[in-house]
Amino acid sequence: MSSQSLHDCLRGRCLGVLRRMEIIGRFRYYFQHPWSRLLVSYLVTFFNFLIFAEDPVSHSQKEAHMSVVGNCFSFIISKYPAGFWSVLKVLLWVLAIICGLIAGKFIFHRRLFGRVLRLKMFREDHGSWMTMFFSTILSLFIFSHIYNLLLLMSVRMRPYMVTEYMGIRNESFMKMAAVGTWMGDFVTAWMVTDMMLQDTHYPDWGRTARHLWRQGHNRIVLFWTVLICLTSVVVLVISTDWIRWDNLNRGFLPSDEVSRAFLASFILVFDLLIVMQDWEFPHFMGDLDMNLPGLSTTQLKIRLPVCKRIFKEEYHIHITGKWFNYGIIFLVLILDLNMWKNQIFYKPYEYGQYVGPGEKIYTVEDPDTLQDFNRSMLTWEWRSTNIDPRTNQTFNQSNAI
Repeated sequence: MSSQSLHDCLRGRCLGVLRRMEIIGRFRYYFQHPWSRLLVSYLVTFFNFLIFAEDPVSHSQKEAHMSVVGNCFSFIISKYPAGFWSVLKVLLWVLAIICGLIAGKFIFHRRLFGRVLRLKMFREDHGSWMTMFFSTILSLFIFSHIYNLLLLMSVRMRPYMVTEYMGIRNESFMKMAAVGTWMGDFVTAWMVTDMMLQDTHYPDWGRTARHLWRQGHNRIVLFWTVLICLTSVVVLVISTDWIRWDNLNRGFLPSDEVSRAFLASFILVFDLLIVMQDWEFPHFMGDLDMNLPGLSTTQLKIRLPVCKRIFKEEYHIHITGKWFNYGIIFLVLILDLNMWKNQIFYKPYEYGQYVGPGEKIYTVEDPDTLQDFNRSMLTWEWRSTNIDPRTNQTFNQSNAI
């Protein structure tokens, strides 16, 4: 090969590399542009409201169940027996929390993520609280099964066994989940907005808005004002059914399990995109610090009481803005995963519902009667032809659409 051809080959390769770098640079520019980040973060909030309104599980009167998290909820909150077993249950879940925190800090965060995998985003103590939270959920799940094994010693304790059933109705749980996702999504969107208006990666974007945002305490006042006002309205609307989506929609946007599953998938993808659009993703090694929402500081430090006879060092809780933000995203992700699972495996009978004329979902409003009905009795044909002796009307006349 002549020197000229070798030179042309190297030149072509260099140009190819430069073109790829230019394409990647342009993609990152638009992918991480403030408008793109704001659009994704606020669309997640809208989509979560939409799927809550369209999801028939939100009207179900049957007992709510959720894998893993339901076990933890049942373990700590509900199904308490009397006497010794109640004390044992409390001791076990307290021990589970302690073991989960220790395992999350020293095994998962420090050893697995820090030393074995060497993930830069988990350097030093970064992300330790989120790791400890998820390890605590895992620990509670394991200890709940240990508690169930102990309950097998007594036949009378079988009704108190911890399962994924949470002891509350799907309707109530979905309302709490909707408020929780609203809080998580709004705080995340607001923190993204806050970061866009504080940073200078895109100096030509939103100059006027940035100038107003940085003046005095405008950012803090706006955050708490909007948060309190909108949250009050959201909680009022969700908890009281003041606005019913079916009355507003009137079949304009009908949905089925497939469309709702796709919508839930979009929500999950957008949750991940919020993290991926960060300018410092995936290592988060930059010097940019985000102010915590509604505060003028980038981090919170809480000193823990020190007993020098036991501990030689002074310990404190340290939460940075970014991990506070993305920690909320991962909490919301749990609820969104549950919503996604509900849409994929949705069967009306399992939620005390059935399909009626026009492919509409009907919900049995009386939860006490659901335990007496089998699958064949939760059909339109049966409920429209059989009389309820308590009301002298067909069963379907007392059901909600």
